[in-house]
Amino acid sequence: MSIGETLAQRGVITTAQLEQAKTARKGSERIEHCLVRMGFLHERDYLQVYSEQLSIPIVDLTEVKIDQRLLGDMPSKVVHRDRVIPIDRHDGTIRVATNNPFNLYAFDELRMLMGAKIETVLATSEEISRVIKEHFGVGGHTVESMIGTSSVEVINEIDADNADLIEQAQEATVVKLVNEILLEAVRDRASDIHIEPYENDLKIRYRIDGVLHTTNVPPEIRRFQAAIVSRIKILSNLNIAEKRLPQDGGFKIKAENRDIDLRVSIIPTAFGGAVVMRILDKQSALMSLGELGLMNEPLEGMEHVISQPYGIILVTGPTGSGKTTTLYAALNAIRNDTIKILTVEDPIEYYLDGIQQVQIKPHIGLTFASGLRSFLRHDPDVILVGEIRDLETAEVAINASLTGHLVFSTLHTNDAVTATTRLLDMGVEPFLVSSAVSGVLAQRLVRKICTGCREAYDPDPSEIPPDFKHERGQELFRGAGCRDCRHTGYRGRIGIFELLSIDNDLRDMIVHRKSAGDIQDVAQQKGLKLMREDGWAKVLQGMTTVEEVVRVTKVDVGALAG
Repeated sequence: MSIGETLAQRGVITTAQLEQAKTARKGSERIEHCLVRMGFLHERDYLQVYSEQLSIPIVDLTEVKIDQRLLGDMPSKVVHRDRVIPIDRHDGTIRVATNNPFNLYAFDELRMLMGAKIETVLATSEEISRVIKEHFGVGGHTVESMIGTSSVEVINEIDADNADLIEQAQEATVVKLVNEILLEAVRDRASDIHIEPYENDLKIRYRIDGVLHTTNVPPEIRRFQAAIVSRIKILSNLNIAEKRLPQDGGFKIKAENRDIDLRVSIIPTAFGGAVVMRILDKQSALMSLGELGLMNEPLEGMEHVISQPYGIILVTGPTGSGKTTTLYAALNAIRNDTIKILTVEDPIEYYLDGIQQVQIKPHIGLTFASGLRSFLRHDPDVILVGEIRDLETAEVAINASLTGHLVFSTLHTNDAVTATTRLLDMGVEPFLVSSAVSGVLAQRLVRKICTGCREAYDPDPSEIPPDFKHERGQELFRGAGCRDCRHTGYRGRIGIFELLSIDNDLRDMIVHRKSAGDIQDVAQQKGLKLMREDGWAKVLQGMTTVEEVVRVTKVDVGALAG
């Protein structure tokens, strides 16, 4: 019985899926590989069949201790080409992990090169890739081949001719290396890629769930820094010869069957161009307000303000705190065929059906303010302005809300109450702010405890900040660390929020230019729940940890004094 028939007989796939895969199979592609490519099967499913039919055990490489010396003796060319990982050596036999037990040529070559018998075990390609990346670095094989090719040379940033830079940046090996860096970031669910040159090193770091992780790269990669940066400049349509001024651009890629936009920023540093690439997955699933982490009073309050016919709703927080995602969730909650929604953004981060979206282009005069003015002639009911950056945009947005439109936008402030004072500081008249703003939602993102390794524990009282109300003996939760979360104990993120609903008393305070502290005191008396309190509630529910809430919020000194 073929492996496809075995899988169908076991109910892992359907007969229809098997027939579909047979039709879609490319050339000599194995049927199980085709089934995985089409999303009908997981690799571990067919490895289980291999294991039973060939009597080869399956191992979990995250749980196996690999002999470092043996791995160092292994020809890296064979590791990269055939994707085999030596695990250990016993009595003249080397145990190697593979996801392709039919590659007999590779095992014969290994036996001759290593002078030992070869015993195979099975492991998933994901685990094999992790070990290769851990020990040889991202793009290790590509860097190795670049060192061996005379066509790619070390580039002197000062004297290099632009034509040579372009030629070297277009070399197949450099193209492949940059592609591998991008693909690794997408696979690791990174939101940003940082390429940072130092005097004797080139660091590549990925921001995953809001925290930077340094990824392993071959030390020789520093020699190709100029070619890597030049390749990214070419992709982003930037000036490859400009090394003195910062540059911003972007490009699109298709990876893991998804269309992904990258926003690129390059700044000149003492040792070359430093690159940051923001990864925007336009096809990522839209989340509801509840899925973002809004619960109880903040959720009810947000649902109330977005159901109003007019007014401004502001979402505040630092860069990367999920403001735009929250705005999209709010638009998604209210969109229907009876209202017209227009957005002006920089950049457009998600595509929404039934909503007209405009990308700003300042270099041709299409700014937030000019786009907003044009919008008003398109008879919208709801408008989203990506960000209020200046007085002009603020005034146009406020006027739009006062003429009967519901306006969503973002501001860079640390909490909800300072949003109103920020508008006043921009130069907006107090009576306009008090009349237009309906509500302000401040937010931060905290990492969620991994559900695969979550465990309860009894915390030491000294670990709990004094403003958190914790009863002795009350259990909290943390992640022990597992393969799914890269042994960090966290996987994914959730928001913590504070929603300031503007009522008549607060409007009067805004008109009289009361301080943010005074407004917060009155708002708290009326039931305002601060972000830090919302974070502690999520800690008690086992969603996140004390450390995460402390990392992203500031303690209220007034609360401690009280």
